[in-house]
Amino acid sequence: MRPLILAGLLALSAATTAQTRQETTLSRWSFTRDGKTWEQVKVPHDWAIQGPFDRKWDIQHLAIEQDGQTEAIDHTGRSGALPWIGEGEYRTTFRLPASAQHAELYFDGAMSEPVVYVNGREAGRWMYGYNAFRLDITPFVKAGENQLRVTLNNREESSRWYPGAGLYRPVKLILTGETRIDPWSTFFRTLSVRQNTAQLSVDAQAKARPSASHLRFHIALIDPNGRIAAQKSLPADAQGRVSAALNVSRAQLWSPETPHLYTLRLSLYQGKRLIDRTSQRVGIRTLSISKTHGFQLNGQSRKFKGVCLHHDLGPLGAAVNKAALIRQIRLMKEMGADAIRTSHNMPSQMQMDVCDSMGMMVMAESFDAWKEPKVKNGYNRFYDEWWRKDLENLIRGHRNHPSIVMWSIGNEIPEQWNKEGAARAKAMTEFCHQLDPSRTVTCGGDNPKANTECGFYAALDVPGFNYRVNLYEELISQQPQGFLLGSETTSTVSSRGVYKFPVEEKKMATYPDGQCSSYDVECCGWSNLPDIDFAAQDDHSWAIGQFIWTGIDYLGEPTPYYSYWPSRSSYFGAVDLAGLPKDRFYLYRSVWNTQQPTLHLLPHWTWPGREGKTTPVYCYTSYPEAELFVNGKSQGRLSKEKTSPLDRYRLRWNNVVYEPGELKVVAYDAKGNKAAEKVVRTAGQPHHLVIEADRQRLEADGEDLVYLTVSMVDKDGNLCPDADDELTFRCTGAAHFKAVCNGDATSLELFHQPHMRLFHGQLVVTVQSNGRKGTAQLVVSAPQRGITGTKTLTAGSASR
Repeated sequence: MRPLILAGLLALSAATTAQTRQETTLSRWSFTRDGKTWEQVKVPHDWAIQGPFDRKWDIQHLAIEQDGQTEAIDHTGRSGALPWIGEGEYRTTFRLPASAQHAELYFDGAMSEPVVYVNGREAGRWMYGYNAFRLDITPFVKAGENQLRVTLNNREESSRWYPGAGLYRPVKLILTGETRIDPWSTFFRTLSVRQNTAQLSVDAQAKARPSASHLRFHIALIDPNGRIAAQKSLPADAQGRVSAALNVSRAQLWSPETPHLYTLRLSLYQGKRLIDRTSQRVGIRTLSISKTHGFQLNGQSRKFKGVCLHHDLGPLGAAVNKAALIRQIRLMKEMGADAIRTSHNMPSQMQMDVCDSMGMMVMAESFDAWKEPKVKNGYNRFYDEWWRKDLENLIRGHRNHPSIVMWSIGNEIPEQWNKEGAARAKAMTEFCHQLDPSRTVTCGGDNPKANTECGFYAALDVPGFNYRVNLYEELISQQPQGFLLGSETTSTVSSRGVYKFPVEEKKMATYPDGQCSSYDVECCGWSNLPDIDFAAQDDHSWAIGQFIWTGIDYLGEPTPYYSYWPSRSSYFGAVDLAGLPKDRFYLYRSVWNTQQPTLHLLPHWTWPGREGKTTPVYCYTSYPEAELFVNGKSQGRLSKEKTSPLDRYRLRWNNVVYEPGELKVVAYDAKGNKAAEKVVRTAGQPHHLVIEADRQRLEADGEDLVYLTVSMVDKDGNLCPDADDELTFRCTGAAHFKAVCNGDATSLELFHQPHMRLFHGQLVVTVQSNGRKGTAQLVVSAPQRGITGTKTLTAGSASR
């Protein structure tokens, strides 16, 4: 069958329009894996996420030395057990007017090793699947219809987690005049803020034909209310460059708490004729890190309350989606996080736009390896030739995002403990400074003693300690910077709704069911429990914050189940793969979220067969003390104990004997006054389904998503924590069924099929706008019980 070539969807971007500049999002493509069978797909697209799961995909037989392994074993789910390996090809067409002077393709990422052909001729290629790149295709295009073809090749053993596959981020066609603004040469910086007046610097450059003359830039900064806050007109120099100083009075500063955004509008004139215009969102804010004050944002010292996030979006795979990103950031902010680390790769523009608008600081990371390999076909193959190109694209493409506060040049690089690695770190740090002197550079190292001794940490602006919190006090005096960052911490593991008895602190614990205990007392061989990192940050002024591993579960790396099958996704997250909070979410919330009180009890209280057995009860709360009751009988009033590691941030009743009924906790504030209470009851038989949407309205744009949490409850509305019924889903009207996930790392059920079993009483259904306005209805059924639930949504515009 010959591929049906569809014209790229024309979607003129409001972000950059003026006279000749047009941005077209190319979203409709034909796709094949074998060159014979073609299907029509919408980009962003991940060709592997529909599965099936299979242990044969990318089995990696090796010993992971960093995890303490001394003998090679089969790692069956390390890269997600999905069919991402191999070649794929995308094709589409686009039309150009006869007046087009300059044409450029922008790829925000393509997994991986993309080669781009325009009208049968190679226009360019890129090696790193996580990076954005631009191609000048002017020499290859013609007026009228043009054909675009992209081939990709994902090699086995090229990733330690699920990378996704295909054109998983947007592709744009950008048309301009021959003389045009280069957006990646625009650099907006806040130099200082004094007495509410901001001193700003703006650099810009035009790409011009040799005969171009009389070029002039008009620079306007528009405040969040749409008023011009500052403006200036300047002639361009012989290279088309301008540098402008702007002053803004009554500046509205960007921060996680107040993410004020301005619009930087650049207009390029030749004589009196406007020939190009660009606009982008920027923020006014200052950054500094010092031994005396630690990390400061807008002159205020604060510690990072950060999370590491992989790039996949659970059941959507790697295909980027704005609504999914918003949901992730909203969950992390609700937990109290104020920063993310894009581990271990370059982020999408869409993710950074979301972080800008929602107020989430970012450590933008680049690589998981340099010249020495971690996996057989990793980035080490490209390092020498490509690291400068990749860092340049990362920084030039992202440096105007106010959310980005730090660059990371790597994660646990194998050469971190030798002089060669230190020299590479120094060269890369200096290169980052050349492109962006306004931000500091870090790299996560998991061998802090060697990193210190060989000069690796000294080559960085910020020494990044991955784990090894026990070495903080010993090594801080040897860090010339006078501070350190917990660039990756904790690696506690748990499965939502699963509790193991007896309750014991364990490392690398495994069980026949392939799950981990949600008592939050299990971690990895190299790591520790959250409480230890909380204490290190609270007790040491020179510790400038932490980034926990991880905020949300991700596909791949099912540690500690390296060879167990089936197991194909992580247990590290404070939130599971479906986006449902685990108990650990509330532990972090109780410490990090200072705006809202937290009171959370675990475990659930439905334990048939445990009557008369010891069943510890934990309370995660922002209050200093609480009293626990079982069926009205007091189990004691406890206060947090600073001298006990696991009782400093938790309240634990370790000797509670289970009896069905009511579990209640009453919390008291610092003055001893009753402040709040929480009740958990023993569930009866499953009775009905509760469907809760994260939003009641979705945009009728064909892209927007709504996430619906489905819970099986008894007649009184209590969650049935052991319910594992298979549910079916049908969506009609202005939306369609997109995906479903239950958060079970051992499930081989496919995300895109409209049926799935509950995992501990819950799952999440995702529905997507089909582009029409009106209403949409989701019908969820549990056929074996004869139970059905419905939820109606509205599709319109401006849902956020």
